Parts: sequence; structure tokens; C-alpha cells
Amino acid sequence: MNELSGLAERVGADIEQVRRGIGSDPRIGTDFLYAGCGWGGSCLPKDVKALLRTGTDAGLDMAILGAVQRVNERQRQLLAERVVQRSGADLHGLRFAVWGLAFKPGTDNMREAPSRTVIDELVRRGATIRAFDPLAMPRACQIWAGRDEVGFAADPLEAAHGAHALLVLTEWREFRSPDFEALRDAMAEPVVFDGRNLREPTLLAELGFEYVGIGRAAQPAPQAAVDELPRVRLAA
Repeated sequence: MNELSGLAERVGADIEQVRRGIGSDPRIGTDFLYAGCGWGGSCLPKDVKALLRTGTDAGLDMAILGAVQRVNERQRQLLAERVVQRSGADLHGLRFAVWGLAFKPGTDNMREAPSRTVIDELVRRGATIRAFDPLAMPRACQIWAGRDEVGFAADPLEAAHGAHALLVLTEWREFRSPDFEALRDAMAEPVVFDGRNLREPTLLAELGFEYVGIGRAAQPAPQAAVDELPRVRLAA
């Protein structure tokens, strides 16, 4: 599905419609058909690497598994690349909110979580981060200990306060139906990079947000709403 999401963007399709179409076949179903910003955890990445190594040791080129690994590595970089496309390579003075740190909802596991790749890349380019996760923040505090560029908030809205964009990296239920008006008012710029396709682009555009999903056409906010927004950078 991650591979198809790239194709969907190139041809102007919506990966969510593709997902529903494929999932309507009862032989396939809708489980595990979600495109996103990559997978992680303590099992699947390790198992894929182990199978590839086993194949190599046996003299077999396991081409499909190799492609799976390469596509996942590419997806991990995708949202950071899109932030750079929109805001430039130098992100000094920009603050980004991150919703979701664990590799999946319902756990505090951050092993090979996409959030680590995304946050590290944004920080490398000069950005500051304010993150929230319902369970994973104690582990995140250990991972980014001593990194003043990465801070943590008590709730999602606090994380978004003053942010130049919001990145959704884990599909926690808490993130599905926020108070969009309060969220828009809290942000310096109402821009959402939705790494889990939790929202409909048209709805977010109607609410005054600029929206970037995975495998979906970007939906800019109405120009009148954009013109009213201050374009500011944080003091050094």
C-alpha cells in the first residue's frame, strides 16, 4: 500500500479509495491495507532483516522482501521531505508539533518508530519539536535526553501551540476528532502533515487547514484564510 500510495499521487488518485476498493474483496479484507509514514516495532523490521540474511546465506535473492524494506525506509523519510519541500531546507526558527511517537497505538514501543526518523531529520535541519504521545513520552524523554530542540507537551493542543505545522505520526484514537477550531487558532500556521491519513483532505481544507497526506492530493486552505495568517519565525 505504501508503494501504491506513491503511484496514487503521481496519477491523481486517492489511496483511501484504492484501499476501500481492494479491501472490498473478501479474500483480502481491509486489515493492514493502510498507507502511511512507515512501520516499525521490535518484531517486523527484525524479522524482515533476518529473512533477507537467511536468503543471502542460502544464495537466494529475495527480491520482494528487499523491496519491502526499501519502500519502508523511503516512507520513513517522506514527511520530513515534504516539510522541506514546503518550508525549505533550513528549518531554523520553525517549530513543529508531533502527535504520536510510538510505532503504533496502544503501546509505548518506539523501536524503529517512524517518529524517530522524522524528528531527527527535522532537528538536523534546525527545527524545534513539541511532541505528545499518550504512552510513549517517558521512553521518548530517554531517547532525546539532553536535546533541547525536542520538547514534550501535556496534551495534543499544547503541543500544537505556536507550531508552524502539525505532523501526525501515530494513529491514536485521541487524534481522530480534535477540536479543529481550537487547533487552528493555536497554531502559527494551520498546516497538517497527516502521516496516517486520519482525516479527509476536503474537510480539513474547509476548516482552513493546508493538508498533506500519504497518497492523497494536497488540499490547500482557502486563499482568503491563508492571506490572513501571519508568517512568522521564532526568535533564535
